[in-house]
Amino acid sequence: MDAMRIAAMTEALRAEHAGLQSALDAATQRLRETEHRIVRTEETVLLQEVGIYEYRHPLSDAIAYKDQLAQVKARIKDMAREGQAVVGATNWQVNGSAAEGRKMVRDFSKLMLRAYNAEADNCVRTMRPYKLQSAIDRLEKAVEMIVKLGRTMNIHVHPDYHRTRIYELELTADYLAKQEQEKELIRAQREQQREEEAARRDFEREKARLRKEEAHYRSALAKLLQNGTASAESVEELKAKLEEIGAAVAHVETREANTRAGYVYVISNIGAFGDNVVKIGMTRRLEPEDRVRELGDASVPFRFDTHALIFSEDAVGLESRLHAELNDRRLNKVNLRREFFRATPAEVRDVLRKIAGQHLLEYRDTAEALEWRQSAAVTEPA
Repeated sequence: MDAMRIAAMTEALRAEHAGLQSALDAATQRLRETEHRIVRTEETVLLQEVGIYEYRHPLSDAIAYKDQLAQVKARIKDMAREGQAVVGATNWQVNGSAAEGRKMVRDFSKLMLRAYNAEADNCVRTMRPYKLQSAIDRLEKAVEMIVKLGRTMNIHVHPDYHRTRIYELELTADYLAKQEQEKELIRAQREQQREEEAARRDFEREKARLRKEEAHYRSALAKLLQNGTASAESVEELKAKLEEIGAAVAHVETREANTRAGYVYVISNIGAFGDNVVKIGMTRRLEPEDRVRELGDASVPFRFDTHALIFSEDAVGLESRLHAELNDRRLNKVNLRREFFRATPAEVRDVLRKIAGQHLLEYRDTAEALEWRQSAAVTEPA
């Protein structure tokens, strides 16, 4: 083999290597971009799951988004009707006929627009806030496909039309997120109203019970005094009882009037959330365990265990201080109405010790978790 042939083969191999290296570099870059999109999408999904959503176009409420979307949809229809959606060559001819050429470009453009709009409409219809980027990527691919299919007649989606449809996707994602946020707020308000109504009924029942008891003792005292045979000791005993009842009525009325007074509770549910998660909330109920039982009635598979019940004249303030002390332990760092913290009952007890002047009715470090333990025992192999 002569030197010239060897040199030619070497040059050819170098050229082939350079081409392969260029293709490899391009593929590597595409892989990086794809991985970046995947990571970004996964991060968005994770943030969405814990209630974090970054609005592309912040507006005041869901109604404002709905109005804006209506305007955008009207603009999309206008652009399509005015021929500003998909455009193509103006000098295309068929068998030397410019008119036939324009008709072919127009018909093919309509077909491409129909395909593009079908993809865009499907993206809108199946939109979830955390799927926004993947929807945008799908629409970008639709644009690229139309460019490839319509290359001979220079048919492509007009950039302004494409931007408008992307804007529609972003607004739709924002609208859905805002809608869910408002629903969550309404749910929380209704829950608060139910809790306030339950507390009001508690107060009314307790006042009715005390007044009935008071009427009973007043009647007994009146009869003793009427008979004239009562001992001074019996009369004083009944009067003391009436004073005690009067003080109890006054206490209930004070509790009812003071909307900040109540019980702060620390509860856990090992079966539902694991052994390192607690819920710290507040109730105005006269019997705080009633509220704890309600929380475990239907929303979770097992009942909650109570670790602490703390009465305070400013239970709202105490709850806020506890939440602030454990703020970095929150499971949901955006929706502060979700009062769950990654902490053990013992850690919460230590925080309570730092807050002076609070009366602990009871405190248990270990959860009984009776139903969960019994269920676990049933499922264990013999």
